[in-house]
Amino acid sequence: GDVRPRYESRLGFRVGGKIVERKVDVGANVKDGQVLMRLDPQDLRLAEAQARATLRAAETERDLAQADYKRHQNLRAQNFVSQAVLDAKQAALRAAQANVDAARAGFRGQSNQAGYANLESDTNGVVTAVDAEVGQVVAAGAPGVRVARTDEKEVVIGIPEDRVEQLRTASDVKVRLWANRDEAIPGKIREVSPVADPATRTYTVKVSIPANPEVRLGMTATVDMAAAGKGDASRLRVPLSALVQDKGATSVWVVENGAVQLRRVQVAGQAGNDILLAGGVQPGQTVVPAGVHLLKPGQKVKILTADVSRRGDTEAAAVGGGLDAAKGGAGK
Repeated sequence: GDVRPRYESRLGFRVGGKIVERKVDVGANVKDGQVLMRLDPQDLRLAEAQARATLRAAETERDLAQADYKRHQNLRAQNFVSQAVLDAKQAALRAAQANVDAARAGFRGQSNQAGYANLESDTNGVVTAVDAEVGQVVAAGAPGVRVARTDEKEVVIGIPEDRVEQLRTASDVKVRLWANRDEAIPGKIREVSPVADPATRTYTVKVSIPANPEVRLGMTATVDMAAAGKGDASRLRVPLSALVQDKGATSVWVVENGAVQLRRVQVAGQAGNDILLAGGVQPGQTVVPAGVHLLKPGQKVKILTADVSRRGDTEAAAVGGGLDAAKGGAGK
């Protein structure tokens, strides 16, 4: 799999407009509140000025209505006007005050719109992609920059369907980076996808790892898991392709001193694509997984690669595609 951020945000402008400046490139480290892009603010500023003028006009109307109401209060005290006229002036004052409140709210909203011309990062992280460029006209909400948080990372892998349930309870998870294979980083299975990938037919598994500045996004990683198989942890396992029928008995080819020898085994059951053995082989022995029908007792074979996977003390070692059993030896 590969190292990916647990959280990645696609940041976009809250208003539409034309991009006039881009301040970051892919791979740049950004901080919370840092400006990433800017829109042309001219139209937004004009709208803000219009909203300010509307507010001033509403305040003038309110002041006039308030002065008129005070004059009629004095006239009513001298009984020069009726109570109905005074009530009408009071209602006009309340309506003018409501217009002021509405204009003030519109001005505040338009002021916020003017501030949205700057696209700012909402977290500390690294820029992983740029989806818009200078000169481009974008709509409100359209992604412009992708920012990934660097404090939490995970390794994303795919596992076959016959191992999903088994690996859900994996107790020992180790992550090794291709750049540093000697260091084992402890991991923890965070999420197992409930749906298989339509292309690979594997289930996506996300393994969280602790914060480590040496682990960079996009690095290649290998995840090793140890999980018991339904109470058969004490059984030895070999691939199904390693079995061969010899004189009515089930056997496997075991490599000893560079030559193959046939060993009869007792099959105890099946676990996925592996066969559980109850006896016949010992932990640590090398079993031929392919080309078993082309071998002869005592035939010399050669292991093509020395990078043999370690299966643990309870499993028989198997070299996948690592034995020159079907070719070379038989011809010689």
